[in-house]
Amino acid sequence: MLTLPSHLPTLPEIIDNLPNISGWETEVLSVVNHDAPIFSPSTNLNLADIKAVFAIALHMHQPTIPAGDNGALISNLQDMFAHPHTGDNHNAAPFAYCYSRMGDFIPELVQQGCNPRVMLDYSGNLLWGLRQMGRSDILDNLKRITCDRTYQPYVEWLGTMWSHAVIPSTPIADIKLHIIAWQHQFAAIFGWEALARVKGFSPPEMHLPNHPDTLYEFVKALKECGYRWLLVQEHSIETINGESIIHKHLPHQLIARNSQGETISITALIKTQGSDTKLVGQMQPYYEAKTLSSQQIGNVFIPPIVSQIGDGENGGVMMNEFPSAFKQAWQEMLNQGGGKSGIVGVCGTEYLELITAAGCNLADYPQCQPVGQHQIWQRVSVDNCQPEVVENVIQELKQNHPNFHMDGASWTNHISWVKGYENVLSPMYQLSSLFHQKLEQLLPTNTTKYRQALLHNLLLQTSCFRYWGQGAWTDYAREIYQRGENLLS
Repeated sequence: MLTLPSHLPTLPEIIDNLPNISGWETEVLSVVNHDAPIFSPSTNLNLADIKAVFAIALHMHQPTIPAGDNGALISNLQDMFAHPHTGDNHNAAPFAYCYSRMGDFIPELVQQGCNPRVMLDYSGNLLWGLRQMGRSDILDNLKRITCDRTYQPYVEWLGTMWSHAVIPSTPIADIKLHIIAWQHQFAAIFGWEALARVKGFSPPEMHLPNHPDTLYEFVKALKECGYRWLLVQEHSIETINGESIIHKHLPHQLIARNSQGETISITALIKTQGSDTKLVGQMQPYYEAKTLSSQQIGNVFIPPIVSQIGDGENGGVMMNEFPSAFKQAWQEMLNQGGGKSGIVGVCGTEYLELITAAGCNLADYPQCQPVGQHQIWQRVSVDNCQPEVVENVIQELKQNHPNFHMDGASWTNHISWVKGYENVLSPMYQLSSLFHQKLEQLLPTNTTKYRQALLHNLLLQTSCFRYWGQGAWTDYAREIYQRGENLLS
């Protein structure tokens, strides 16, 4: 039974025109750190009736840019609406509808007797931008399926980095700041109880750090912030022996070992294949699950899971084909087993709770680590695991193996968030360093000055400034850096 701490304040969503991203750290951590079941008390699924399952997540994001009146910080979506004849900006209205439509689809399907499931991943930038734009209609539609107990069994929110920062190149000291900033904002919009139910994490771009120390601090921050599992991309991990993943339809235990030899682990659900939104848009995970049958963890046979995430708004397939494909799949399941037997949809936490109740233990999950780490650990003895030793091995591998790197791995390896972006990365690290030197220990986190400086620090780490190439987007980054530096000096 989920019981909240007593005397929790009602959080304001906007404070001095800024999103609520800090100030209630103690309260947030008291709410998220619990072991209470989330889906078990209400799930209508029985593992014994199920052959295989699938889980789909919709990722939604719009960056914050200094493009409003007098350079005000606004959502890129707002800028799209303001300039409809530029590039693909004519898609602004369809995008806005995509951010809202699950609030219509889920109740509609439930009323038809279907048993739908969906996981939602919205960046903090996007949630703030919708409020800035006055789009309470979208947020209220999302509140309906988040806060109404009628629909809670069908919907799971995933936590993420507040401003869509790719974790491998995020300053280590800022990883937890992003995670807890998102939790602040989510609680302010949807309430404490809704936050207490957020147990899965979706890394932006599915970008998993493979540097031992970054990975360790990332997993440590996730666990300190109450998360039980995260989504990882199939090609961003390897077995402990350095081989490709074999049991991609089973949950894994992601092992994080740092350069001092400390280890920590967390459950990982494996997102299969590439990033193509067609996979979610055409409900491919459902059809793939149809080809699978039970698999063994420890002494227990369980239904395997096909996990997939895609942009929830981006591209013609998601905008136009997904609604009919989504509804058709659930209606087909209704006709074939009442939506509760054979092949069914699940939420990630629901699945993990079901298999745990059936006798699965985390210790029995197949183990994995980020790709490339086997090459490090086969050269570092357990007795001599020290930061300088590990760093020397990394440098030696970089020199002797041209394909070896510590930039992490994501859904695609043809895009780098590091190479060619020194003019963004260098200021990004400078601003982070300045923030921690000047403010972190000196100002309470509930002050406007702290929140302003934190906002600019987190905004500068948004991946979009390192995705679209040099030009307007790197100029936006430079402007955010300059404002952040002015605030801190």
